[in-house]
Amino acid sequence: MLKKTIALIAVIIFSTTACGEQAATTSDATAATEDVTAATTAVSSEVAANPLISKAPEDARVYIISPADGEVVSSTFTVKFGLSGMGVAPAGIEMENTGHHHILIDLDEMPDMSVPLPNTENIVHFGVGQTETTLTLSPGEHTLQLLLGNHLHVPHQNPVMSEKITVTVQ
Repeated sequence: MLKKTIALIAVIIFSTTACGEQAATTSDATAATEDVTAATTAVSSEVAANPLISKAPEDARVYIISPADGEVVSSTFTVKFGLSGMGVAPAGIEMENTGHHHILIDLDEMPDMSVPLPNTENIVHFGVGQTETTLTLSPGEHTLQLLLGNHLHVPHQNPVMSEKITVTVQ
């Protein structure tokens, strides 16, 4: 949308100024100014809405392959990530219908989904495009959940998030 709007602005300016010459009439110039103003307002509204957020396909799904919900694991264990309906791309690489994994560990409240996810001990980033990791957790019960982020670590407009699972660390 943004590229189309910018292209429209360029066409309007080019066609109304006759390759850099003054517009033919005052009404032409006024009409061109109104068109440019409307197009600029559309761009500003789109950017103001939140230029950081990407849209994911409706059928996109992320899930934890292993461990299974309720599984008892050792203090160091492997978590394998699954994704369908989208592809994996490293952070910083903007490609439609892609993202990269973040694992939420023992997170009771979801983070702000309109800004880049923070990198904390409870929100771990996999910005190189990893599809598995090794975690070391203290003994006891822990929750794990995957959340896909776009090229800027921002969850998609319709968040691609796994079910939360519980593991017990021996």
